[in-house]
Amino acid sequence: MRRRIIIVTAVHAPSARFLPDAYTSLCRQDLPEGWEWHWVIQEDGKSDQVAPHVPEDERVTFRQGRPGGPGVARTIALSQADGEYVKVLDADDQLPPGALARDLAALEADRSLGWTTSRVLDLLPDGSTAGFPGDPEPGPIERGTVLDFWKANGFRAQVHPATLFVRRDLLLALGGWMALPASEDTGLLLALNATSRGHFSPEVGLLYRKWPGQATAQASHTEAAEREARMAVVEARARELARLRWSYSAASN
Repeated sequence: MRRRIIIVTAVHAPSARFLPDAYTSLCRQDLPEGWEWHWVIQEDGKSDQVAPHVPEDERVTFRQGRPGGPGVARTIALSQADGEYVKVLDADDQLPPGALARDLAALEADRSLGWTTSRVLDLLPDGSTAGFPGDPEPGPIERGTVLDFWKANGFRAQVHPATLFVRRDLLLALGGWMALPASEDTGLLLALNATSRGHFSPEVGLLYRKWPGQATAQASHTEAAEREARMAVVEARARELARLRWSYSAASN
């Protein structure tokens, strides 16, 4: 397998206009010698509105498919994941310089870790950024701690699933992202934490764009009955994985 980091991006027509900014942020990443990135962009649906915004670069693969939500799009994109690691990058977000190298260094240095996360700044419509308190201590995140925090804090994790950098084999073993209309990335985060140790970097690893068209800004995202159902199945999956005591470690791979 090539020494590659696969960047996985789900996109739909409203967010396609932000792809060039995401691409610029990828081009600013420096990786150790022998490593490269491959950006897999998967449209959630088939339209003629996304392709014009996809950069022409041999390191970029663009695919389309029937609509099923961002989790389905990302999971389908794993068919093109010909590398050791997978990095999530939403179409409307950006990676600060150095983000990929820090993620890679953490997992290459400690084979007992399955995934990394990092600090996030909101990217506001005027171009300014804003942080928020509550980040965990830098370094390892032990199994089960994300679920405990999430449950005790109104279903809000102490680390952001949009910053995930994951070992590809672990991601595939867990089935990719959950088949949910939203919170599919939180479901993955909790499943990862139930089965493997993670890592948190205190340096900013993501600029999370705030804009009216984003999925989390829609009323449907916070509709009470569906949100309660999403949280219930996300928690149940993580608890069952923990109960089965399946533990991942790359040390023996």
